[in-house]
Amino acid sequence: MSETDNKPTLGRKPLGLKRSVEAGEVKQTFSHGRTNKVVVEVKRRKLIGKPGEAAPDAPAAPAAAAPAPAAAPAPRPAEALVARRAPPSNETPQERVARMQRDAEEARQQMLEEATRREQEARLRAIEEERARAQEAAAPAAAPEPVQSEPAQPEQPEPAASEPAVAPAPAAEPVADATPAAVEAPAETPAPAVSAEAPAADAPASSADAPQASAPAAAAAPEPAAVATPVPAPRRFTPVARPEIRRPEPAPAPAANTAAAAADTADTASSAGTGGARKPDAAKKGTVAAPRPGPQTDRNAKGGGDRRRDGKLTVSRALNDDEGARARSLAALKRAREKERRSHGGKSQQREKQVRDVVVPEAITVAELANRMAEKAADLVKSLFKMGMMVTVNQAIDQDTAELLVEEFGHNIQRVSESDVDIDASTDVDADATLKTRPPVVTIMGHVDHGKTSLLDALRGTDVVRGEAGGITQHMGAYQIKTKGGDLVTFLDTPGHAAFTQMRMRGANVTDIVVLVVAADDGIMPQTVEAINHTKAAGVPMIVAINKIDKPEANAQKVRERLLEHSIVVEEMSGDVQDVEVSAKTGKGLDDLIEKILLQAELMELKANPDREAEATVIEAKLDKGKGPLATVLVNRGTLRVGDILVVGTESGRVRAMLDDKGRQIKEAPPAMPVEVLGIGGVPMAGDMLSVVDSEQRAREVSVYRQEQATAKRTATAPTNIDTMFSALAAKASVIEYPVVIKGDVQGSVEAINAALNNLSNDEIKVRILSSGVGAITESDVTLAAASGAPIVGFNVRPNAKAREQLQKTKTPMMYYDIIYELTAEVAKQMAGIWGPERIETVVGRAEVKQVFPAGKKDKAAGLLVVEGFIRKGINARLTRNDVIVSRTTIQSLRRFKDDVDEVRAGMECGVVLADTNDIKPGDHLEVFEVSERERTVG
Repeated sequence: MSETDNKPTLGRKPLGLKRSVEAGEVKQTFSHGRTNKVVVEVKRRKLIGKPGEAAPDAPAAPAAAAPAPAAAPAPRPAEALVARRAPPSNETPQERVARMQRDAEEARQQMLEEATRREQEARLRAIEEERARAQEAAAPAAAPEPVQSEPAQPEQPEPAASEPAVAPAPAAEPVADATPAAVEAPAETPAPAVSAEAPAADAPASSADAPQASAPAAAAAPEPAAVATPVPAPRRFTPVARPEIRRPEPAPAPAANTAAAAADTADTASSAGTGGARKPDAAKKGTVAAPRPGPQTDRNAKGGGDRRRDGKLTVSRALNDDEGARARSLAALKRAREKERRSHGGKSQQREKQVRDVVVPEAITVAELANRMAEKAADLVKSLFKMGMMVTVNQAIDQDTAELLVEEFGHNIQRVSESDVDIDASTDVDADATLKTRPPVVTIMGHVDHGKTSLLDALRGTDVVRGEAGGITQHMGAYQIKTKGGDLVTFLDTPGHAAFTQMRMRGANVTDIVVLVVAADDGIMPQTVEAINHTKAAGVPMIVAINKIDKPEANAQKVRERLLEHSIVVEEMSGDVQDVEVSAKTGKGLDDLIEKILLQAELMELKANPDREAEATVIEAKLDKGKGPLATVLVNRGTLRVGDILVVGTESGRVRAMLDDKGRQIKEAPPAMPVEVLGIGGVPMAGDMLSVVDSEQRAREVSVYRQEQATAKRTATAPTNIDTMFSALAAKASVIEYPVVIKGDVQGSVEAINAALNNLSNDEIKVRILSSGVGAITESDVTLAAASGAPIVGFNVRPNAKAREQLQKTKTPMMYYDIIYELTAEVAKQMAGIWGPERIETVVGRAEVKQVFPAGKKDKAAGLLVVEGFIRKGINARLTRNDVIVSRTTIQSLRRFKDDVDEVRAGMECGVVLADTNDIKPGDHLEVFEVSERERTVG
């Protein structure tokens, strides 16, 4: 720095160049004497403030104004604040860099302090100017009333020496708080003039008041010298307060209001600023006001005096302190009153306890119970601790424990069970007045290939049997026909194959009348007997239809006699079971069959309530490629309509469309009508009940509950111990498994295939069904089969494009079938191939060991007496000792009298050498046998 830096600047910024970057070198020393010099640059920070700016002279205080604080000394130039120290001669580059950094930091701090001080002085000047303008504006309005010719002499103010010592000027924020009443009078508003009607004595009064205004000024004249103490510098690192931006001044008020407000403001400003000035009224009465020195706060201000905005003085706040303050909420006021009441020792207001009805399931967590009770979870945990239960808020408790807690806290409990979520249709009974006559449901049952579908085709006038694979029915069909008299009859066609037992059982359970079809040429067959048993178990009436009566070898009387073996007595033999001879081919007896069905239905008085939510039974279900999950249902009661929300088994959905047996779309289905329903979320199981519910939420709730129950039932395991676990592992290791993946067209066919394949299992090999479902073969099915090495069995379905590509990549075996007995025969054949041929051992001879002698260096020879059969060289043998097998071996060498022979028969002696064993003792027995293999059969 040069010597000219200390010259006075006369308020102007000196001209000159500043170096913003200091350059230097740093020497680095490494091992092995290596050194390196690095050029470093130290950039000085940008300094805040205006160096060289002198403080302007403080304006002279007006006559009525309070004495202004002493002016601070003029600021020194910024360059003079940083005293440069001469660097030592032995200073290293590192020390030089550190010194330069310290100097730069000190300069920055000093400039920051200087800027803070200048801002503080500017604030003080602004406040004094505001106060002076306010007093000037309020002076004419503050004139007293006329007095006598001898005006009262005002009391002399207390000398300045009696005032407390003037403290140093405070920081910026306290100064702003010291004069909260100072206002800035509008520059355009002139002082209000005295009215023309005022008496002439006002002039002397005004002149008499002059000493009152001049007295404080005279008394305060020596005060600037006493207040001329230097302003202490603030601490380092003190943040600089942002200068307040002046807001636009408010519009001038009317003259009268302005004069009054200015007078009040002047009084407040003078009393708050000096603490020694007195009001004119007080001077007249001869009383001396004793204002407390220091800043005065408005105790009535909202929010505790706006503590959040201390130090921010604006024109709007000075004019109206309450305006613009943030309003407190009603809840905050209540909390404040409650806190004040507690602080004064008052009792808090007790709230009335609200009793709640708490719904408690079979198991509930402590936190959930506390939420339903609207209590604190910690209080519930404390109560449980007192009961001796160490629990946490996330731990589940049973229903009885929850009841104790609910009663302890004074609430009411409502016990619910998880089973209450499910729909129980058995308790929902319709009133007799709501019942109306409905069509009968007739199921046609009988042995395979006895003409059931042909008989139904003859009744409907269709030809369904021609479309069946192999000429046999493998799906359950539902049809509704209209008789010549206009009556409706619903028919269910069931398969007659042995594999479709479950399908026939469902048909018997949902039907009203069973028509047992028996071929006149075949008579009673196994599935005929099974149909009779299903009908008896369901408790439904039966009508025997003796079919194929047109054949020459037909013998209807023989059929009636064979039915007696199964307790079926027809009317022609003085029984109560109706029978009719029919021919599906010629149409003989069909009208008689319809007449007997209607007669039986009339006797049964079949009725249902159509005006309620529908309930139906799933007859068949499948997954269609274009329509999605489809279910053929038979409406039991109520009317099923399009748009109804339904739950069927573990699935839920909404009825999107309904198709009748002829494929036509319908809007509603009355009782006893079979329809195909679209819109179910998944493929239901055949035999599931369909129920219509009020809302989708209720449907999802029931569906989720049923899925959880099905999962728990599927994954449930019996209690086991170590013995049962090891025995199960041993049994599993000894059993051969045949894995398979099954996909079918309808749910009933898949169910029948699963049952048929499980019947092929035995103690040594069993079928393991990895997956079974309805619909086309997908990529996931191929992936599962490839990972397990299992074949895929498709029944009336084919793989999609991606599945075909996956089949070619993984070389997974694939089998397609459309007749169920061909499928079971092929699977049985493959299982037999995996099982392998059966080994059959045939014992051909027995011998007793008489003597043992050495044969060669290591082997031993046994002298035998053949007791039974014969012994042949190379044959399999078992060596037993005390009826315990010692070893399994073969005859390696056979001699008789030192001659090698091929065979020795019973009653003769010989010597043998056994392979792989020398553990032979006299008295052992040798049993020889032959092994043969035989092809196994499964099922």
